[in-house]
Amino acid sequence: MAVYGLPVTLVSGSRHTIPSGPPGPATGEATPAGGPIVSPRAEAIVFTPVAPHMAFDRSVVVGPNEPIVYPREGKEVHFEGELAVVIGRRARRLRENEALDAVFGYTCANDVSERVIQRVEMSMGHLLVGKAYDTFCPMGPVIATGLDPNDLLLETRVNGKVRQSVRTSDLLFSVVELVTYISQATTLLTGDVILTGTSSGIGPIVPGDVVDITIEGVGTLRNPVVAEPSH
Repeated sequence: MAVYGLPVTLVSGSRHTIPSGPPGPATGEATPAGGPIVSPRAEAIVFTPVAPHMAFDRSVVVGPNEPIVYPREGKEVHFEGELAVVIGRRARRLRENEALDAVFGYTCANDVSERVIQRVEMSMGHLLVGKAYDTFCPMGPVIATGLDPNDLLLETRVNGKVRQSVRTSDLLFSVVELVTYISQATTLLTGDVILTGTSSGIGPIVPGDVVDITIEGVGTLRNPVVAEPSH
């Protein structure tokens, strides 16, 4: 099982490391899913989705302390602090009472998005490039196992200032619902990753910024933002 070389931490305190390696054909898909987190501070939601919004990314994942590269085409790049679900076994057509049995653990993720491109894509009924630039999905610092994902505190800071502070209990679609839903359509493979949605407080980042995403029981994912070289 190769999930981007992230260490694994058990809630009991023991640790081991998953062998590092890039995502292969049968592992390591990063799948942004879900929808906004519903909370008293949530940004206005134009409509409530009846199914999760989905996008499939490859080659976007970087680890802790690696840079988020602001692309040359970037006009409005935003951070999105999210809980990431790491799949632990091959699974299809899961029932809700089976969903968590297919989960290996949880980590922090930053579902970085280029909003100008995203809005154009979504106006045409799809979503891909706006979230698919290289480095647009930092994850880490560890994969935590044995956690209950239903009520974890998630906070995002940009340059030390708190921008998001929510609990996973406010997710529009729970981890169980997301894993079950996706498994009806596609086989989940060991090392696949599902991102669960973001909350109010998302906003722009620019080169020179540092983004910290902290999830209770997992730790803090930190990534600097750098400009893509012009040549």
